[in-house]
Amino acid sequence: MAGRVLPEGRRFLLRRRRDVLRLAAWSLLESAHTFLGGYGVARALDDGFLAGRTGVGLMWLAVAAAGALLGGLAVRGVFTGLAGLVEPLRDGLVRRAVAQALTAAVADPARAESAAGGTAVSRLTHQTEIARDSFAGLVLTARSFVFTALGAVIGMASLEPALTLVVVPPLLLGLGMFLATLAPMAAVQRAFLDADEALSARVGAVGAGLRDVRACGGERYVAEETGRLVDAEARLSRRLARWAAVRTLALGAAGRLPVVALLLATPWLLRGGVTAGALLGALTYLVQALLPALDALMTALGAAGTRLLVVLERFTGPPADPPAPRPPVRRLPVPPGTTPPAAELRGVTFAYGPGARPVLDGLDLVVGPGEHLAVVGPSGIGKSTLTALLAGLLAPTGGTVSVSGAPALLPQQAYVFTGTVLDNLRYLHPGATPDEVRRAVDALGLGPLVRRLGGPDAVIDPARLSQGERQRLALGRAYLSPAPLLLLDEATCHLDPDTEEHAERALAARPGALVVVAHRISSAVRADRVLVLDGDRAQCAPHDELLTRSGLYRDLVGLWKPDAA
Repeated sequence: MAGRVLPEGRRFLLRRRRDVLRLAAWSLLESAHTFLGGYGVARALDDGFLAGRTGVGLMWLAVAAAGALLGGLAVRGVFTGLAGLVEPLRDGLVRRAVAQALTAAVADPARAESAAGGTAVSRLTHQTEIARDSFAGLVLTARSFVFTALGAVIGMASLEPALTLVVVPPLLLGLGMFLATLAPMAAVQRAFLDADEALSARVGAVGAGLRDVRACGGERYVAEETGRLVDAEARLSRRLARWAAVRTLALGAAGRLPVVALLLATPWLLRGGVTAGALLGALTYLVQALLPALDALMTALGAAGTRLLVVLERFTGPPADPPAPRPPVRRLPVPPGTTPPAAELRGVTFAYGPGARPVLDGLDLVVGPGEHLAVVGPSGIGKSTLTALLAGLLAPTGGTVSVSGAPALLPQQAYVFTGTVLDNLRYLHPGATPDEVRRAVDALGLGPLVRRLGGPDAVIDPARLSQGERQRLALGRAYLSPAPLLLLDEATCHLDPDTEEHAERALAARPGALVVVAHRISSAVRADRVLVLDGDRAQCAPHDELLTRSGLYRDLVGLWKPDAA
């Protein structure tokens, strides 16, 4: 995985090399503060106070203080350069997350609305912010350590080269001990993010199918499956905490070994002619500059570094395997001189996920050309699932779905986009003539609405339309559509009964078949036939016939008595 992340990281830095150079220049200025800090203390002691020249000592301390002020000035430039790297990275990751989500939606629309949708949300929000914050912290601390170490090593070498021989080897040893913990910690971090994505995907799938879960009595199964994912994420979180403890021990070793080595080597260094000021300067470099920078670097590598690597793998990984082939919605052949049915379902079974109870089980249905069919049943029984199968948004688990031509589906939440009234009406039939548009407006009684909106060429602001106005415009769009099969999934639920009746009669009179998920019993009364979904006992017959032979339909009519009256 890192083999893909690192090349892309190099290309990103090359594209932003101006910001990298600006950041390096400010960091170099900041390293002058490190150099002057230790060097000024050493010179103040050797050339000033120990030599009996207090003024010289104070002068060198003033130089060290001036270095601190210089470092503070450099910090401002450092953060400006950092922003030039961090924000483009975040923007690029957001674009990739959106592109991956759209690719998944095109490859598998049904999965994109559930499991893959949860993964996309996790990447767009949680993981993008992890990458942004981790990258910022890593760059900030890494460049601080590099330039601080540069200033400290140059300073110690300027005071006495032997000091570097004592300090640098134990520093590298402690750093190596710490780096050895990074690989296993990254593996645990990767597993933790996998668990987080799986949990997000599961929650998204459950949320999208909650009504079907409840209707099928799957609450206990869903709760157990989700609980296992929660427990797995909790276990990985504890493992991550244990590796963080190991990292802290390695950090302590790296931070203390150089100081211990310097103290142990002090007698040898003094015998070799190293002055007390040089020793104090080396200790200043260690305690005030090098070790704090090392501590920050190792903390960033252990936490931000592993998180960044694992998260970037999600964005730079290879494309997901294409989904397994699904039985497509077949187009009915049209023999010469015959009119095929608008839709035909043979033994159709559909379940939301392996092991789930089927929402539809062995359904047989033929919708004749020009037929007006109403679909009724209890909430969650599968009415919307049926329309999604007919529209080709879902593929059956078993059986076949065949349709004549491309159907048009109107869901409960009507979609109206920013554009003219005419653009919205002709969305499914861009070549509609003015006369065809006028007939559609007249047939559905849209004239007053169109005039109130400012006429056909007026631009619509969807936020200013009511739900009913949106549904009426969508119904006009459906009327103009050349689709031989219209599917209304409670697409008139925000209309009053009279407007709903007028719209359904107009849509039924146009060429083609009409399937309506009934919002009121009056829709069923107007239909040629009514499909009653009742688990595995679906019945399809005219309204009067169902009243005599279907107990469920009589119960539904009883619940809808006020509407029927």
